[in-house]
Amino acid sequence: MRQRKIPAAFIRGGTSKAVVFHARDLPADRDLWPELFVATLGADDPNGRQLNGMGGGISSLSKICVVGPPSRDDADIDYSFFQLTPRNASVDISANCGNMSSAMGPFAMDEGLVQAEGGKTEVRIHNTNTGKIIRARFDVDDEMAAVDGPFTLPGVGGPGAQVTLDFLDPGGAKTGTLTPTGNTRNELDVPGIGQIEASMIDAANPCVFVRASDIGITGAEAPDVLEADTAFLKRMEAVRRAASVAMGLSGSLEEAAKIPSIPKVATVAAPADQTLLTGELLPANETDIVVRMISIGQPHRAVPLTGALCLAVATKLPGSIPFELCRDGVDQVRVAQASGLTVVEADMTETPDGWRAESASVVRTQRRLMDGYVYASAARTPGMDALQAAAE
Repeated sequence: MRQRKIPAAFIRGGTSKAVVFHARDLPADRDLWPELFVATLGADDPNGRQLNGMGGGISSLSKICVVGPPSRDDADIDYSFFQLTPRNASVDISANCGNMSSAMGPFAMDEGLVQAEGGKTEVRIHNTNTGKIIRARFDVDDEMAAVDGPFTLPGVGGPGAQVTLDFLDPGGAKTGTLTPTGNTRNELDVPGIGQIEASMIDAANPCVFVRASDIGITGAEAPDVLEADTAFLKRMEAVRRAASVAMGLSGSLEEAAKIPSIPKVATVAAPADQTLLTGELLPANETDIVVRMISIGQPHRAVPLTGALCLAVATKLPGSIPFELCRDGVDQVRVAQASGLTVVEADMTETPDGWRAESASVVRTQRRLMDGYVYASAARTPGMDALQAAAE
């Protein structure tokens, strides 16, 4: 049976990779997108390897981005993110991917959707998943987004050109408020665990943070060690589901299980020496807080960017667990993760109504790896045949 041929680019953004489409090249009926995306990435693979598609077998390599004209006056482009799961056919639109956000401005520049402004440019990105604006600032080289540069991103081999991302007004990305429970710290009742202290914060994406020691780890373990600890993963998923209900993201634990991408769940710990995935030692005095975050049931090998942004905001909220554990008096938060440091800055304002996150900023690199066409099996996209038949 024939295959469908669709223009696309394959791009690394930060520590993630995704297939990127123009909205104009996809069916007008968005209900047909999920089957196309599953076929493109080879998701729904019982082996979890995605060998029959463009996916890479882990959550950070199983992503789709769609870029189109802006639907808001304060944006230059619309960007929609779709998280797929290697082992099943779920397509999650509940959250944004901060890492892939770093590639959307350069993609828009290279595709002629925005115009360069001298040697540097700024692209205002409307993320449709959260309804928030992300400002991307980067250098331009011969009317294309610069790729080569001196900045080294932990977890990525080789230096590249900086992309500075400013997540504007990131609070309440999904729940509408920075502290969905009304508190910076709560006693969370978790089935199978009992009560555990947790900080549930919504900035860039909703996240729940617990002390590593309260969940039975040091907080500096390697991702492979955590992935092999099925009891730990079950505890973290139980915390995530309970937090989903407490934050109003789902109405029940069963419903929470069907929304695997939010809230992000993470352990946090005070600065400590740790061995990175490269084998290098990251000393405690070069870090401000240690995090291990779970993404779609798997320990992340770095940290989801929106999770790092949310953590940086949380470290500025008095009473929160990250505030308690973070080194005092830092402006830029050096977040220690398994691949190195993610440095994040959070601009906070205290108002009569409580704390407000004005912005959260971070630097990434990105690179277009290839472009051309992706092919999707017609047998795996029957809805598109039905659409064509109806049109005829």
